[in-house]
Amino acid sequence: MEPFVEQSHISETIPLVVSIPHAGTHLPQAVLDRLASDAMRALPLTDWHVHELLDFLPHFGVTVLHATWSRFYSDLNRPPELGVVHEGIFSSGIIALETEHGEVVWAEPPTTDQVLEWRRHVYEPYHARLRELLREQLNQHGKVVLIDAHSVPSYEETELTTLEHDIYLGNRNGETCGEWLMNGVTASFAAQGFDVAHNGPFAGGYITEHYGRMPGVEALQVEIVQRVYMDENDPCDALESPRFATAKAKLANAFRRITAAVREGIAA
Repeated sequence: MEPFVEQSHISETIPLVVSIPHAGTHLPQAVLDRLASDAMRALPLTDWHVHELLDFLPHFGVTVLHATWSRFYSDLNRPPELGVVHEGIFSSGIIALETEHGEVVWAEPPTTDQVLEWRRHVYEPYHARLRELLREQLNQHGKVVLIDAHSVPSYEETELTTLEHDIYLGNRNGETCGEWLMNGVTASFAAQGFDVAHNGPFAGGYITEHYGRMPGVEALQVEIVQRVYMDENDPCDALESPRFATAKAKLANAFRRITAAVREGIAA
């Protein structure tokens, strides 16, 4: 299986790229068999169905890149340096050895050579294409917006708290995008009745921080709380839920406004 799927409008693209790094679920059976428990084989911390929730984006001229492989194989939103390749919990290295609560992920952890092979297979192609897409838009428009799209369970394990808001936006506390983008995205979601928070507990991960440093790139992380669009106890049947259709329609209306704001902001 290819490491990502890319989608864009046939005839027109706008200077907005959306990355979806954690929605992938593919793992070879041999890798699944090495996980420590059925709980791990259920692939916790997957951003369930985000690529399907936002599948309208190419119709608005947005270019979308979404991962197909599980983050257990390579976490695309983590730094690639060797010092953190095999570091541990989900919030650090590209291969997690433990959950935030110390639960063991692997019955047979991958070796360093295997981690590097997995990184070459999935991590490096995804980031190479993401860089290329951003450069294409920069060459065409001079500026580009990157949205790194995620979802998160209502109970946030890192903070050991229930998330009260619907959507969490992160720009590394103002470092990766201007107020025009943060305010425009906030207003677009709020107009659809979503309760929006900024930079806590999610300030933006590696993708937002890294690409937000590129000249001409404005990067923003978007976290959608999963209760907004699905029954969190039944992620496999989420697409059949009326909640999913309702959330998708509201998100489409929000992104219609966001794309207009991006066009205006980039042209300013």
